[in-house]
Amino acid sequence: MKLKYPHINSVWASLIVEELVRCGVNQFFISPGSRNTPLTAAVAQHDKTSSIVHFDERGASFAATGYSKATGEPSALICTSGTAAANYFPAVVEASQDMVPLVLLTADRPPELRDTGSNQTINQVRLYGDYVRWFCDLPCPSKEIEPTFPLTTIDNAVYRSIRSPSGPVHINCMFRKPLAPVGENENFSDYLSMLSEWLGSNQPYTGYRIPEHKSTGLDFEDIVRWINNTKRGVVVVGSLRNDADQQAALRLSRRLGWPLFPDITSGLRTGAVNDSSFDITAHYFDIMLADENFANIHQPESVIHLGGRVTSKRLTTWLKKSHPRYYLTVANHPYRQDPDHLLTDRLDSSVASFVKAIEPLLHSSGNATEWMETLLQSSSMVGNAISSQFDDNDKLNEPSVARLISQQINPEACLFLGNSMPIRDMDTFADVYGPTVPVGCNRGASGIDGGVASAFGFALGLNRMATLLLGDLALLHDLNSLSLLQRFDKPMTIVVINNNGGGIFSFLPIAQRNDMFENFWGTPHNMNFESIAQQFGLKYECPSTQNDFRQIYKALQTEESSTLIEIQTNREDNAKLHNEFLRSITAEFDKG
Repeated sequence: MKLKYPHINSVWASLIVEELVRCGVNQFFISPGSRNTPLTAAVAQHDKTSSIVHFDERGASFAATGYSKATGEPSALICTSGTAAANYFPAVVEASQDMVPLVLLTADRPPELRDTGSNQTINQVRLYGDYVRWFCDLPCPSKEIEPTFPLTTIDNAVYRSIRSPSGPVHINCMFRKPLAPVGENENFSDYLSMLSEWLGSNQPYTGYRIPEHKSTGLDFEDIVRWINNTKRGVVVVGSLRNDADQQAALRLSRRLGWPLFPDITSGLRTGAVNDSSFDITAHYFDIMLADENFANIHQPESVIHLGGRVTSKRLTTWLKKSHPRYYLTVANHPYRQDPDHLLTDRLDSSVASFVKAIEPLLHSSGNATEWMETLLQSSSMVGNAISSQFDDNDKLNEPSVARLISQQINPEACLFLGNSMPIRDMDTFADVYGPTVPVGCNRGASGIDGGVASAFGFALGLNRMATLLLGDLALLHDLNSLSLLQRFDKPMTIVVINNNGGGIFSFLPIAQRNDMFENFWGTPHNMNFESIAQQFGLKYECPSTQNDFRQIYKALQTEESSTLIEIQTNREDNAKLHNEFLRSITAEFDKG
């Protein structure tokens, strides 16, 4: 760091940015503004920072959320005062609910301008309420405050962001004018003299030591007893964020001889391979459980739920109706994860640590049990029936788009899924033999916000090309973020399902009310996306058959330019199609 600066604002801003970098935070997402000038200038002048500047605060905040979801490390957000900070709120909620680390630096007016009617001044103190892990109302920079204060504040903020439960933290930074780093430099060597050792190193001022979250040393006697005595158990796997947890889930299922039900966000839903041991995964559990008779007959005694929540409503309905005698959830956070009030045991641990600790205590199944074979064979029959449905008809529809993407996505790419129908279709219809790629989504709060920005940040964090599958309303909600695609050298393929409104509502009982449904829930917009693609410099495709889509999408997996593929469907037809799929597939299933 330098010792000469034009004013104390520049000193503190430089200390803040330098300490963030030393704490491992070097990706900044910046929303242009005036009051945040000291912080923005400090980022711009630092040679170890990377920054994305986006004029839309909501888009910037979701891009940061997507980036941190991909990396598991906090990124930093910087904005000016007023509604700029309020526009971060939806992403803060998503990050909080999904335990994504973020550091928010919101610039603010000085205290003498608060509650005075001063322009662009709102109450930013604890703006995000309980959705942040920690808050600090940072005072205006002053020589009367030792420079160690901003350093230790940053150190604590980053620690609180990444320790379990990880999530966003908020530092509200008050600044008086002057803001820009212009004018004659002043020597701040005396003020910074107490930092001589820090200045000569590259380490944070305060080194927080985060212990590994392990399950060793816990008393598993009761849990092991019911696990070892279970004849009909299932391993449900929600969102998992690393390979160690994924491999541990597979080991546990194989050791117990319990079938594994993997959510699309688990990393285990696709990529099936043949190996020397029996298969353990019931990939098509969602449709399998749509057969009411089958679901009633095959109810588990015990459930081990690893990781986050699951997408499939049929699965949660089945578990609730089964009301297993024992239900253990293992997730690396202390928050309640029990909407149906089924849990008998809850363990705050990483999946890998739990499995490592409990493995020596478990009885080995040795061979596949009749219970497991039945569920796996049933899943296989459903898979064959799904393949027949798609192979017999070249018509392009929403389920077939999801399946084709799962089959043809580049193994070196990543996939981001919009809420509502896209993630449900991928969870249900993805081909088990498709490549395994990182899958991202905004399922913390499951909102419509920030789909494009989140996918951009996710791809940026992984440094991979990406496919984004989302609905028309979700894309319309985040059009501004299409401009972000020009900031990254990896291409993105955006596949938008345009069914002219809110497609998922057609599956709800309210769809039967023809007198009000279309205007208040269907919300048709009567737009297409060709001119929008052109506006943002994207290639545009609009295939109408499976074969057309297959050829277009496959070619894009090796191209270097971003493309928008529009799939035009009908909401009412789509709802009927899903129901017909279920009827025909379960009919084939019943025959088997």
